[in-house]
Amino acid sequence: MAMRGFVSFIFLTALSGCSRLDSIDYSPKIAPETFLVSQPYWHMKFAAADFILIQPSSTVIVYSVALLTLGVGLYFFQVRKNQQTRLWWGIGLLLSGFGAMLAGTSYQAFGYEIKCADREFCTWTSWWEVAYLIFTAAGMNAMLVAVAYSCTTGTLRKVLSAFASASTALYTGVVLTGALVPIRFLVSFECLMLAATPAIVLALILPGRAFHERRDRMSLALLRTWAGFVMVIVAYVLALTMGITQTLWTRGIWFTENDVLHAGMILWILHIAVALPKTVEDMRAPTRPGR
Repeated sequence: MAMRGFVSFIFLTALSGCSRLDSIDYSPKIAPETFLVSQPYWHMKFAAADFILIQPSSTVIVYSVALLTLGVGLYFFQVRKNQQTRLWWGIGLLLSGFGAMLAGTSYQAFGYEIKCADREFCTWTSWWEVAYLIFTAAGMNAMLVAVAYSCTTGTLRKVLSAFASASTALYTGVVLTGALVPIRFLVSFECLMLAATPAIVLALILPGRAFHERRDRMSLALLRTWAGFVMVIVAYVLALTMGITQTLWTRGIWFTENDVLHAGMILWILHIAVALPKTVEDMRAPTRPGR
């Protein structure tokens, strides 16, 4: 009975959290009509379907990122050949690809329908975006495990894998707390980047250390890959700081800081597809003398 009561409490809390997440409005509040004026959109009608599609060009870009990421993730599975690092790259890319699909659905394509339609004021986020945050963080940590298999062995590899698992679980708890309480920052992209920073730093340090010791092609490819990822994030931050969205939109051009991020991610995923699938391999523990 006690367990049933606990489960019921969690269920009711989750239900109440759904409406609580909707209570996070833009600051200042934005009416649906004002929301549409701030960006390009198409009013779509297909048979019984009647909906607003926002940011058409951005939608194409982010869905392209998602499909490309999913495709490259599946390719890693095809060329796995019992390499755990390729397995984890595949898992990481699939998780990230699903995350990008969720993000494109709520931030871009159907953002009006999800967050504004039939409301007095638009809500700031949605459960689609909460799921995106969780999938993306899990994907990043899976890629850290992939790097750990290529650059470490033994105890260090186990520690890094445990860290990635714990980081994913902790961040998932943080995001769900932010959604259920709710707390705006905990369900923000900025919080995601803060949570992902340790994985990104480790993914840079590990191949850097390995390349310093071995001067091998695989370590250099991994180092370049993660340096490229950092460059994409820097480009996004610069575009955000410069306010390019508003500047270009006043001239009738729709290209946002998110488009900068997603275009950069397309280049990053293409680099991964070319440089890593048949290059990365599991690092083997050194053989003891006499064996």
